Amino acid sequence: MPKKNSFNPIDLSLIQNQLVSATDEIAIALRRSSFSTNIKERADFSCALFLGNGEMIAQAENIPVHLGAMPESLKYVLREIEEFLPGDVYISNSPLRGGTHLPDITAVRPVFVSGNDHPDFFVVNRAHHADVGGKSPGSMPAFSMEIFEEGLIIPPVRIVKKGELQEDIFRLILENMRNPRERKGDLIAQVSSLNLGEQRLRQILAQWELKYFQEAINELLTISESVMRTALSVIPTSPVSFEDFLDSDGITDDPVRVRTSIWREGSDVHVSFEGSSEQRPGNCNAPAAVTMSATYYVFRCLVDPSTPLNSGCYRPLKIHLPQNSVVNPSWPAATSSGNVETSQRIVDVLLGALAQVKSLEDKIPAASQGTMNNLSFGSQLDDGRHVTYYETIGGGTGAWKGGHGESGIHSHMTNTQNTPIEAMELELPVQVLRYSLRHGSGGKGQWQGGLGIIREIKFLRPVTVSMQSERRKFASWGLKGGHPGKKGRNLVKKAPNLEYEVLGGRFTIYLPQGSVLRIETPGGGGYGQPNE
Repeated sequence: MPKKNSFNPIDLSLIQNQLVSATDEIAIALRRSSFSTNIKERADFSCALFLGNGEMIAQAENIPVHLGAMPESLKYVLREIEEFLPGDVYISNSPLRGGTHLPDITAVRPVFVSGNDHPDFFVVNRAHHADVGGKSPGSMPAFSMEIFEEGLIIPPVRIVKKGELQEDIFRLILENMRNPRERKGDLIAQVSSLNLGEQRLRQILAQWELKYFQEAINELLTISESVMRTALSVIPTSPVSFEDFLDSDGITDDPVRVRTSIWREGSDVHVSFEGSSEQRPGNCNAPAAVTMSATYYVFRCLVDPSTPLNSGCYRPLKIHLPQNSVVNPSWPAATSSGNVETSQRIVDVLLGALAQVKSLEDKIPAASQGTMNNLSFGSQLDDGRHVTYYETIGGGTGAWKGGHGESGIHSHMTNTQNTPIEAMELELPVQVLRYSLRHGSGGKGQWQGGLGIIREIKFLRPVTVSMQSERRKFASWGLKGGHPGKKGRNLVKKAPNLEYEVLGGRFTIYLPQGSVLRIETPGGGGYGQPNE
């Protein structure tokens, strides 16, 4: 194995692609070995590799809302854990410590290669678990005012020590969850995929001299930073601002303002969220890590997709988050929908501001559906077991100059896949009566907004259902004269009633056997004046 004295583009490309391939393989292993439909069908997880100092060096293309949050979680693990040992795995879900919301559990495995006491690398994944306790099945309550209502809070804790599962910690965690068998399977899948990740990383390292490999990674970080700074040079020095609203926080009916201002100083770009609503009593509060993830995602979309996805991309961004606000709440704020709903609105306001930049206006789309339409429910079977389920439902994306919006897909901060009808009906006491596009829901324009979805589910057992959804009051906006998309609707036919009743965007409801839930998701905004 020859030592290298200088970089060449081929080496850098090889190392970058080796790292990405390793994260992709971790993702495949996690998905194939998991138990819950949310992970194995919808792929609601992310996987990444980090240097020992906490800088991200590669990430599989999974969930954007995890993009900036996993580095924040690792930062707190590094801060709070005094000693790492080979074979350890730590887990955490605390929004106070870089988490997003409690169902997202992050697992961290140190990798030692140089003989030092501190890890040289970390292998990390994050997965959304279908239930982590709390007041409602699925741990996504429509109405919560403290994080304690939303599930079990896990600070950084060692669940595997030198390769041995810590059974006492594991039992404590599982005792607080409604479906312990499924949770155990998903957690072990996370641990096992990290084991594979370490193996792949060591195989890559065997091909390179360690010092050269680490220096090459630093060069890749610098390249990503340079590409980002060049792309952001079009941002004006005078602030561009935009604001939009969430329908409510679930506790009050008052709209929730999300506001941003963007400007450039030298090659740094400042993103301020001053003017956003103060921290709210409901669960729409987005932890700082979520706001950072949404910001990273939007600006990452401005550069060539082939640019290495690593921490270097985010060095030019200076994010200003007002304390005790809806985009940076204080403990113990409820946060379960901040990760899934407020994150979408953060993206909307950032895009709305960037659409005012002359050189970017033709690249920025109209608003997409602006919600994840979070559906969770739970029921108890005859044998006493609990089943829990969680999914997000796609909708329309915003049109752009030159193209119509996409119909019936997930957009922006969620990149999950569709839950097949067959998978739902096989594992859950439900019957899917309808799953179709919602015609007429896209905003009109020279280019049309994408269509939403209609999902109609009949429950074959009594069930408790929770819904967190947005864009039921404020529609997805259009651009350049394009019309807004159609607002979403949630309806229920409570057995034995034969008539649909309209529900709000957020609800928790008990439904008897035979009831039907109908969800109509929003369409995307149109672009350009409609051609009559």
